Amino acid sequence: MTHKTKVAAAILTATTLLGAPAAFADITLGAVIPLSGSNATPGEDQRRGIEIAVKEINDAGGILGEPLKVIIEDSAGKPQTAIDAARKLVTVDKVPLVIGSYSSGITLPMGEYLVQEGIPHLNPASTSGLVRKIGPTSFSMVGLDNVSTEFAAKEVIANGWKNVAVLAVNNAFGQGVAHEFEKHLEEMGGDVKTSVLFTGGQPSYRRELQQLEATDPDAYVFTAYGTDAALIMQESYELGLQTDAPWYSILITMMNKDTAAEFKQGLTGMDVGYLGAGGEGYKAAYEAAYGEGFLSAYGGYAHDAVLFAAKAIEMAGTTDKEPLLEAIRKLGDEGFDGATGEIKLDADGQRMSQPYLKFKVDGNALVPMD
Repeated sequence: MTHKTKVAAAILTATTLLGAPAAFADITLGAVIPLSGSNATPGEDQRRGIEIAVKEINDAGGILGEPLKVIIEDSAGKPQTAIDAARKLVTVDKVPLVIGSYSSGITLPMGEYLVQEGIPHLNPASTSGLVRKIGPTSFSMVGLDNVSTEFAAKEVIANGWKNVAVLAVNNAFGQGVAHEFEKHLEEMGGDVKTSVLFTGGQPSYRRELQQLEATDPDAYVFTAYGTDAALIMQESYELGLQTDAPWYSILITMMNKDTAAEFKQGLTGMDVGYLGAGGEGYKAAYEAAYGEGFLSAYGGYAHDAVLFAAKAIEMAGTTDKEPLLEAIRKLGDEGFDGATGEIKLDADGQRMSQPYLKFKVDGNALVPMD
């Protein structure tokens, strides 16, 4: 059975917790993602994932026999804009559930607002450990930093890089990555010579790069978004840092599409896995719809958030808050097979297992490594 067939079967045959489904004019969900700003590329990937999921669901008959619609709002990569967008979705559009966002620094305040309103929130991308504390009506479709940074630390040690310099964006996500990576690396016998946190949106990062260079590390380990990462890679190339020591990127797909090929040759890194078992149907639908491969690793998680929400609504037989939350928790406990693999949630509503991939840059492309 293909992924698409599984989705159709799940949606069409799901039994409800409350008996016969109620009648709806349509079912409308909300999403807040970055369609402008430095994270517009992964935001577009998320938009595509949502679009494909909506088509899959509606082609299979919709939810509770009604068509699904997802209203997408632009966070612009700004916390207050994201909160305002979520407020509009809740108070004006009256959506029963909101998906979003991308950066942890955006997702945290937006998710906290939704929890205050009692609206179910599905996080499709943000990985800071602080996400676990957003609240009881917030659930993650992606694994958090404590898992991803352990994977990265193992790779760094396996490459023989025991003394490294770390560069990360100064927000909840970057702080969490830097802290968790250093903890794991030290447990494995390595040492972080310096950890530099930078403010995004600067016209230059030469000062931060020179701070890293001064420690003479075995390797540079960094995580950065979109256009910020592109400038960091360009300036590290111009300063000669890429010939001094290798560079390793944590969550490498966040930066690859925006970075010119000449500034990233030799770069390796890791990211969340694009697909799990049974995800080939999503990959084929994506390539057929857009004529190219994934823009990042995160479209699949937004796609799965829509499917997960649809299944939960089918189970609940309604979009009312309490039955829907009960269904989300039940589905998270039982597990749901999405394009990114099985999604099972722990007691805090966080994804328990997560596929990861190793990558190297080849020209302008990312190539998975064994």
